[in-house]
Amino acid sequence: MKILKGINVPIILSSLLLISIGILVIYSSSKELAVQQIIFTIIGMVFFFFISQFELQSIKNLINPLYVFILITLVATLILGFETRGTVRWIPLGIFNIQPSEFAKPVLILFLAKFWSAKSPIWTNIFKSMFWSALYVLLIFKQPDLGSSLTLVAIWLGMLFAVHISVKKMIILALIFIFVIPMSWLFLHGYQRERILGFLAPESDPLGSGYNLIQSTIAVGSGQFLGRGLGRGTQSRLQFLPEFRTDFIFASIAEEMGFVGSMLILSLYLFLLVYCLRMVQRMDNSFSLLVVLGVVSMFLFQVFVNIGMNVGLLPITGITLPLISYGGSSLIATLLSLGMVASSARKG
Repeated sequence: MKILKGINVPIILSSLLLISIGILVIYSSSKELAVQQIIFTIIGMVFFFFISQFELQSIKNLINPLYVFILITLVATLILGFETRGTVRWIPLGIFNIQPSEFAKPVLILFLAKFWSAKSPIWTNIFKSMFWSALYVLLIFKQPDLGSSLTLVAIWLGMLFAVHISVKKMIILALIFIFVIPMSWLFLHGYQRERILGFLAPESDPLGSGYNLIQSTIAVGSGQFLGRGLGRGTQSRLQFLPEFRTDFIFASIAEEMGFVGSMLILSLYLFLLVYCLRMVQRMDNSFSLLVVLGVVSMFLFQVFVNIGMNVGLLPITGITLPLISYGGSSLIATLLSLGMVASSARKG
């Protein structure tokens, strides 16, 4: 009965519904990958229940070692990882591969929550938090993985705003970002620049840099109200839509399940995020509050960017759709993060 106290029904129910939609779409194209995703779900749920039983305050002493461990794995990825489509993101561990950049997200949330629960938002601490976050960001950007790098930046910004920095500091930081963003163009890889140019003018290179964006928007539009039906999406099944089980799974769902399926997904995400924000209002523990807001920042950014790029509103950055896209590391890390939220809800 004590274990049952750790079950957060709203989080589990909304998460499993989102996961089920993803598995259903994956199954319609590959039974083998769907079975793998079910196995990843079971592993992720074990992590969820395990973490939700702990009072996160009691493991504060483990957060710094966890941070260092992930830092080491990110360095090891660049040395020992294998290359896939021009990127080095995975470390082979026998029968499966692990993507450390996904686990960097919940660990950074814990690290920053611990940091800001004991510090005030003065400039010295702001730049310290920026430095510790930048170590992860730069190592992941080196892989290269722009999507995960930007997600970590979003986590840092979201948790920074959560500690109530002054309007003056916000303006100064905004001006710094306005200056830095154009400069970052110099450090982007060639294919990343092509993606941005393809987003600005996809019709200028419809078979090259603009291809993914054009095919994605075609898939979304062709689904209309009820969709073509599971397994009947021409864009994804005929391989016109790239990465239709990962980065572009929302476009695949929109084509096969239509406006109704798309709205169901958005409604579930909205429910999950609103539930987390309502929990924050009842919390008086700063550490727990920051953990929840860090996870919300991560979720909100990934959902917004992934769906935005699927419907042609944002450049393609390679960010997966939480709980829906195929991928073991992403799914397990996301469920681990939600376990942290469930734990904070019990102890906050």
